[in-house]
Amino acid sequence: MTRASGSPGSPGALAEINRQFYDPLWARSHVVSPERFNTWPLVCSLLATSPSRLEVAPGLNPRLPIAGTRFVDMSEVAVAKLVEGGADAVVGLVGRLPCPDAAFDLIGAFDIVEHVDDDSEALSELSRVAAPGAILLLSVPLHASRWTRFDELVGHGRRYQPDDLVTSLARFGWSVEQSGVYGMQPRSSRVADFVVWSFEHRRHRAIWWYSRVILPLGVFFQRRLELGPGMIDVEDVDEVLLVCRRSR
Repeated sequence: MTRASGSPGSPGALAEINRQFYDPLWARSHVVSPERFNTWPLVCSLLATSPSRLEVAPGLNPRLPIAGTRFVDMSEVAVAKLVEGGADAVVGLVGRLPCPDAAFDLIGAFDIVEHVDDDSEALSELSRVAAPGAILLLSVPLHASRWTRFDELVGHGRRYQPDDLVTSLARFGWSVEQSGVYGMQPRSSRVADFVVWSFEHRRHRAIWWYSRVILPLGVFFQRRLELGPGMIDVEDVDEVLLVCRRSR
């Protein structure tokens, strides 16, 4: 997997960057219902065969149902608000999940493995807690050549090359059954640069605009999630959602 040039390399660096960015954001935000995201029809189609569910690092934007899902996040702020909303949520890290082996039929890991120092450790843990035949919903940013200051701002450690990603997942016992274009990152470089500048120089105001205006608009204008078999053509895709199956 490709680590982007200039991204943090010292152990624990990404965790601290993510805490500094997300804790203030979650402190001034509210839980967004999973029904509002374009992943909801996909999630609903999997619920009948997934009685045991886990979502890792949802922040305040869970994609799996609040009821009946175990949530693990490193942010105490996010966990407290999830619990207030009726969720079963605990503080923990994706590299050391506080969960038993082979416990979950459906696992959500949306925009998470690119945020950790050791993504192989993260994939190993996601595999450990997955039951045979489990489904993993995994989303990641693609193409190291598209690395921007926005990636640095939000705590990314890498972007993924598609072939490397599929190979690494297979090494941990996952096959890609479906995939689709995903994500709400600003497509305009000027907009992305403005967001970065705002968070660097007007953080409190930027957090207000993000939680009250930008995120709600992004959710409202999401395109319908369309999935194709296997790994779709992602040459011009910035972020992908993978539906992976755990080998039996």
